[in-house]
Amino acid sequence: MTSTQILNDPFLNKGTAFTKAERQSLHLTGLIPPQVQTLDQQVEQTYAQEQSKPNNLEKRLFLMEIFNTNRILYYKLFSQHVAEFMPIVYDPTIADTIEHYSSLFVDPQNAAFLSIDDPDSMKETLINAAAGRDIQLIVVTDAEGILGIGDWGTNGVDIAVGKLMVYTAAAGVDPSHVLPVMLDAGTNNQSLLDDPLYLGNHHERIRGDQYFEFVDQFVQNAEDLFPNMYLHFEDFGRDNAAKILQRYQKDIVTFNDDIQGTGIITLAGILGALQISKQELSEQRYMSFGAGTAGAGITARIFSELVEQGMSEEEARKHFYMVDKQGMLFDDDPTLTPEQKPFARQRSEFDNPDELTNLLAAVKAVHPTILVGTSTQPGTFTEDVIKEMAAHTQRPIIFPLSNPTKLAEAKAQDLIEWTNGQALVATGIPAKDVVYNGVTYQIGQANNALVYPGLGLGTLAAKATVLNDEMISKAAHSLGGIVDASQPGAAVLPPVTKLADFSQTVAQAVAASAIEQGISRVETKDAATAVNAIKWEPKYTSISDHQIS
Repeated sequence: MTSTQILNDPFLNKGTAFTKAERQSLHLTGLIPPQVQTLDQQVEQTYAQEQSKPNNLEKRLFLMEIFNTNRILYYKLFSQHVAEFMPIVYDPTIADTIEHYSSLFVDPQNAAFLSIDDPDSMKETLINAAAGRDIQLIVVTDAEGILGIGDWGTNGVDIAVGKLMVYTAAAGVDPSHVLPVMLDAGTNNQSLLDDPLYLGNHHERIRGDQYFEFVDQFVQNAEDLFPNMYLHFEDFGRDNAAKILQRYQKDIVTFNDDIQGTGIITLAGILGALQISKQELSEQRYMSFGAGTAGAGITARIFSELVEQGMSEEEARKHFYMVDKQGMLFDDDPTLTPEQKPFARQRSEFDNPDELTNLLAAVKAVHPTILVGTSTQPGTFTEDVIKEMAAHTQRPIIFPLSNPTKLAEAKAQDLIEWTNGQALVATGIPAKDVVYNGVTYQIGQANNALVYPGLGLGTLAAKATVLNDEMISKAAHSLGGIVDASQPGAAVLPPVTKLADFSQTVAQAVAASAIEQGISRVETKDAATAVNAIKWEPKYTSISDHQIS
């Protein structure tokens, strides 16, 4: 390995932190300014540079330069400013970089770009992207259903890169063991197809058997090359996401954040809210406003929790109502997806089924105690809707989860004010504390980052053979149990500022579940030991033993 290769390798490069001895042995003398800095000094200097940037987009672009050149420095910096950097590195700023990915392109960031037009090169591509690394965690996307902004084709690879950053910053997953993968099956975004700078395939999305054979081929190659793989599917389209999850989840360790992750964090928030209200999940009437991948996935997760608590499936289904832009979902609708059908209602249950064509009418008919929004229809949790709901339940649980900010169903402050401080609120985007009648209400963020990093770390730590519902339930309960119900205005979820701590809580709960179930391949029976054994920390180590040619 040459000196230039070391400086251009983000896993090896230390920049100004190379010692004088390392500079001499690695033939770096004179290639770096002479002052030797510590990692802490580099972090201080880099943070000051980041702070000088005028907006979040410029800050993210700067941070990505650091990521591309020095992973240790990047993650040390990120770990010290997790809550501050999350909306910059990931949602909502990442939406801007996805939309402009092709025009802003500088570095592939170790991603694997797989094209449906060239399936024969798939294995070679994965080998090239791994570059001899022991890949244990893959985030793969085809970017058809990026929440809030839709189909962005190959530009959506940024979502896979961003998710993996959070795995490392939040939970300590070793960044040398991860791989972002883009499945380019085309795009139906006409603005991309018309853009000569767009870097993906310039044709409409390919559907049907050819598409699923493409996904199958990827999964098979990834399994063969990376036998210890945890496979995370991200932002697949509404028609494919559930099918893909169901296709593989019983045979390999796989996870879909849009379906399962959003469901886990919403369940955790509901469990936290119920600790505050001193109620039981079995007493609730649940209404989902938004019946796409996220809405249906969340509903299925809450339903599964009721069943796990001992309720029959038939009885549990009676607690759920799904509302979409056309109104209440009924079982005679021929357009229902397989994920919607179990929760569609019969028209005979209502006196006025033909009038239930909007959210307000549905709320009046059902009197839900829980209202979760994944509709991406801004402002639809109106004052009339919320006051109608609050008139029939003392502590309404209201989660407007759509993001980015411009797509949220309601603002937290309005929800608190419209319910006289009785609403138990979580939002999909960060929300400031709300002061109302002398009480400070902390607003929980139903951010999947509170759960999926720890879920992944715990599963990897236990070397689990599958990721099952029991492990997922333990993850939700480990977060929901953290709420301090004795505090007035307490948040229903723990704060993102303590993300690293809570990721360890989740990881240990998940690893313990796998060990207890006998689906773990580690010798230890102690979950904390298993998790600590693989947790990575950003610190420089000696690379003097690398051979220089």
